[in-house]
Amino acid sequence: MIFEDLPTTPTSEELIDKAFSRAARAGKAKGGLEAQQSMLQTAANIISDNLENVVTAWPDFEYDAHPFYYELADAIVDVDELRQSLSEVMWASRKAREIHEEYQPRLRKTDVDTARKHRKQAFARLADIVEQIDDDLLYINESRNDLRDLPEINPDEPTIVVAGYPNVGKSSFVNDVTSARGETASYPFTTKGIGLGHFERDHIRYQIVDTPGLLDRPPQDRNAIESQAVSAIEHLADCMLVMVDPTGECGYPIDSQLELRDSIAAQFEDVPVLTVANKADRFEADDLDDAVAADYTMSVTTDSNVETVLEAAVEAIGYEPELPFDG
Repeated sequence: MIFEDLPTTPTSEELIDKAFSRAARAGKAKGGLEAQQSMLQTAANIISDNLENVVTAWPDFEYDAHPFYYELADAIVDVDELRQSLSEVMWASRKAREIHEEYQPRLRKTDVDTARKHRKQAFARLADIVEQIDDDLLYINESRNDLRDLPEINPDEPTIVVAGYPNVGKSSFVNDVTSARGETASYPFTTKGIGLGHFERDHIRYQIVDTPGLLDRPPQDRNAIESQAVSAIEHLADCMLVMVDPTGECGYPIDSQLELRDSIAAQFEDVPVLTVANKADRFEADDLDDAVAADYTMSVTTDSNVETVLEAAVEAIGYEPELPFDG
């Protein structure tokens, strides 16, 4: 995952202390003008290199991040503000090098006392530059902490997203058809865990995702962050399974469930959407209201038609792996 290896971003105070303490040690190893030159070079290099490393550790959101991760990141942090902070940090990295280039010649052809005075002036300017970006460093590190623990979802794998109201059997279905049992992880925008599992067909690994807290209520009930997270899932889903409970035992009337299904179908209009009536062991298929218009009926409890539904989703995706060119 593109955010998991992001390093901790130092605070301005930590970076200044590191640069100047290393510079002091470098100065002690030498004497006279050479000591002053070594101190300035060490401090400037540490500041410039560390700040540049902060920036280059991040992916280029425009080119390196899959649209799924871009929108997901933007749902959690302000990507525009993050980009601006990274730009400010890169500016400070360049300024540190410029200060070194400006002052280093002054330390070569002068007496030690004057050289020490110039070196202290340079140190003061270096510290000032780093302090100017203190808020940027803090925001970058906060963003890193928010993003690095996102669940491991591979946007390049064929993916089935399971949607529907709570208690209609989504999690039971995901657990039943995948090798992982109860594999969940929390997103910062929901207190509930995202259910994630995998299964294989014809040596192809498929990803199946249950998104409680996001796709289990109407769009008008989602906040702005949740709505953007749903937009991110649009880039992820290759097939939507909308599960309904015609018995109403889930606690939600079938009319509300169908309204949610229709809103999901409207939002995911470029993705195959299959309606699955679960709990078939508790109703007769012939008694289903025409409005339900279920593509499939199944019962996770009795394992009836579960495999049929899964195969239908695989067929709807129609995933064709890229084969190496055979000349």
